[in-house]
Amino acid sequence: MIGRNDDCWCGSGKKWKKCHFPRTQNWDEPFEEISRRYFKQWGILLKTPHQIAGIRRASHLAAKILDEVAVLAQEGVTTNYLNDVAYKKALDAGAVPASLGYGKPPFPKSICTSLNEVICHGIPNDIPLRRGDILNIDNAVILDGYFGDCGKMVAIGPVTADKKLVFDISLASLKAAAAILKPGVLISAIGEVITDVAEAAGCSVVTQFVGHGVGIRYHEPPHVPHCINDVDIPLAPGMTFTIEPMINFGSLDMVVDPVDKWTARTADGKPSAQWEYAFLITKDGVEILTPWTETSCEAER
Repeated sequence: MIGRNDDCWCGSGKKWKKCHFPRTQNWDEPFEEISRRYFKQWGILLKTPHQIAGIRRASHLAAKILDEVAVLAQEGVTTNYLNDVAYKKALDAGAVPASLGYGKPPFPKSICTSLNEVICHGIPNDIPLRRGDILNIDNAVILDGYFGDCGKMVAIGPVTADKKLVFDISLASLKAAAAILKPGVLISAIGEVITDVAEAAGCSVVTQFVGHGVGIRYHEPPHVPHCINDVDIPLAPGMTFTIEPMINFGSLDMVVDPVDKWTARTADGKPSAQWEYAFLITKDGVEILTPWTETSCEAER
């Protein structure tokens, strides 16, 4: 008897579960039936059209603020200044920052600003940005009770070759993952695509942090690993989640700051980069909920 993790009988070289494994899901079933099954089996909230409209508004606002803050990230500017701008823009739009006060210990700022070897959850401070830095800005807001979450990279002038590599490969892996999204695709396929892109470039994929469901809550099921995994949950219309691959130039190992309990750095001090979209699975494919503007990175000569 062939097993799900055995090579497919067709000779494709893929595992059976990724190739000719039978799919029994009928997407023409009533939404209520599929939604009930997904919540009962996996705790996943498939969103109604009304909820999607609210999540879309929150997501578009998060991306708009992210774009406006990112253009201010220049040499000599502090990440605290970027934080203050993001905070004010959220409040002016009738929203609140989702990160402020989140978690244990409570996150102390409105955005995450992760520099160079910081993988994620960097805390804004008064140290000016320097030429050659790469910076991830992660912005999430709550608007009318709905959550939008996204992040992008910014380069402060020309950067070293290792920083440019992770900057570009994290974005390339996110785009490659986005290209396969549609109903019926397994969550595990996302990690496979990201890993293929990263490892082909000689980079590693952080395994300790994952993408996640988002919209009704800040973090909700399912977990979306960026590495090789066995989360064989089929994507379904109404699913809203993030993909946010964290790509390291060196080891995938990380250490969390023992003082602030948030800042995660590469264990070897080598650079890391992360880009993040929130997605909606539709009946026909996928919608990017957080359409930020892509930034570029120039290598030192």
